[in-house]
Amino acid sequence: MARRTKEDADVTRNRLLDAAESVFYEKGVAHSSLNEIAQTAGATRGAIYWHFKDKLDLFNAMMDRVTLPMEVVCDLQTESVLAEPLQRVRGLLQRLFSVFMDDAHTRRVFEIAMYRVEYVQELRGVRERHQAALERLHALLAADLTLAAQNAGLALSIPPQDAALGLQALFDGLLQAWMLSGVRFDLRGVGAGVVDAYLRGLGFKA
Repeated sequence: MARRTKEDADVTRNRLLDAAESVFYEKGVAHSSLNEIAQTAGATRGAIYWHFKDKLDLFNAMMDRVTLPMEVVCDLQTESVLAEPLQRVRGLLQRLFSVFMDDAHTRRVFEIAMYRVEYVQELRGVRERHQAALERLHALLAADLTLAAQNAGLALSIPPQDAALGLQALFDGLLQAWMLSGVRFDLRGVGAGVVDAYLRGLGFKA
C-alpha cells in the first residue's frame, strides 16, 4: 500500500511539473500563477505545496528534469578525442542543432529558461548554469580551432578565442531566428552551410 501511495505521489508530482512547463511556456514564469498550474494539472493548489515550497522550487524542479543542450553536446564532445579538430567543431554544432530540432521537450524547457524568465536574484542559479555551459562550449571550440589551425599551418586573422565567440554568436542567432520563425526552416541544413561559410572565412579550406 505504501508503495502504491509513493507511486501516486510521483505521478502527481510529474503531472504538476508537466503543467508548470506548459504554463511557464505560454505565459512566462513571472506571469504564471500556482492556481493556473494546479488547474492545468487537474490538481489543487494544496497538492503543489505538498510537493514544492513555492513557484521557485517548482521552476527549479522543472529545470532539473532536463539536461540543457549545451551540457549534452559538451559531454559528448569530450569523448570525441579521435576526430580531427575541425570535424569536432562541425560535429558539436550539428549536434546542438539536432537537439533543438529533434527533442521538443528539451527545446521547450530551454526556451523557458532563456526567453521566458526574468533573471532576478532568486533565479540566479539558472543563469549561472547556462553561463557555465556556455563557457565550457567556448573553451571546447577555441581549443579545437587552435588545433585545426596548427594542423593546417594556418595563421588565423583573429585569436581562436574570438573565432570561437563568433561561432557561438552565429549559433545563437540562427537558433533565435529558427524559434521566432516557428521552426519553419531546416536548422541543421542551414546551420551546416553557415558554419562552413564561417570556417572558410577564417581561412579553412575544408
